[in-house]
Amino acid sequence: MKITSKGQVTIPLEVREKMGFLPDTEVEFTISGNTVLLKKVKSPSKRSRDLIARMRGKATVKMATDEIMALTRG
Repeated sequence: MKITSKGQVTIPLEVREKMGFLPDTEVEFTISGNTVLLKKVKSPSKRSRDLIARMRGKATVKMATDEIMALTRG
């Protein structure tokens, strides 16, 4: 198996089927010494909550939510 110039690698079908790696499955990589472990993310909703928590309070625009929504809705 070779890594492409974009850093991509194809996971063999038998591995995807056995592990349940379906299209749009979120995975994470863990490095231990010279070994890389690939595993499914258990709870995408927890990951989303963590991302939102890290972003909370970072905005620099002094606009109300309604003003922002009006801009995005055209």
